[in-house]
Amino acid sequence: MSRFAAAETILLYFVMPLWLLAGFADYLCHRASRIELTSGYKESLLHLLMLIELAIPLLAAIFLEINALVIAIMIAGFVTHQLTALWDTTFASHKRRITPIEQQVHSFLELMPLMAMVIVIILNWPQFLSLWGMGSEPARYEPVLKTEPLPWTYVAAFLLAALLFEVLPYMEELVRGLRSRKRA
Repeated sequence: MSRFAAAETILLYFVMPLWLLAGFADYLCHRASRIELTSGYKESLLHLLMLIELAIPLLAAIFLEINALVIAIMIAGFVTHQLTALWDTTFASHKRRITPIEQQVHSFLELMPLMAMVIVIILNWPQFLSLWGMGSEPARYEPVLKTEPLPWTYVAAFLLAALLFEVLPYMEELVRGLRSRKRA
């Protein structure tokens, strides 16, 4: 197996599943802390915002050729997500107790997208350099579908897992918060 194939395998079958598990673990921490009674729907909205901030670059990387455009989207999504995570933690820390386990989960939620982005950049180094006006390749900014797409079984399984373990749980969290608000 080449180093390229090894890095791609680590990204697809270790980093991405671990990232999904960390997201679900965070949801479970919120549920255990009864988030709907403390920081409520407002914190849930921040969680959904962070999900969107990372879904955009993630979907771009899954379906589009990795070029300067996709790398720029990934960097912007990561930075925006980090800023929103800071906003979220600042907001939540005044409303509820964030347990050591949840703090540890947050560490994974911050590091997994960084790790994924770094692996993608390593695998596409010339386009990363071109983004900064360096290297021998011109920067490509066209959104182009992958010529060699990821296996459809992987994409379908990953998207289904993201729906089941990220989107639906965080939507349920928002609904709980909104219901609790109506009762109050």
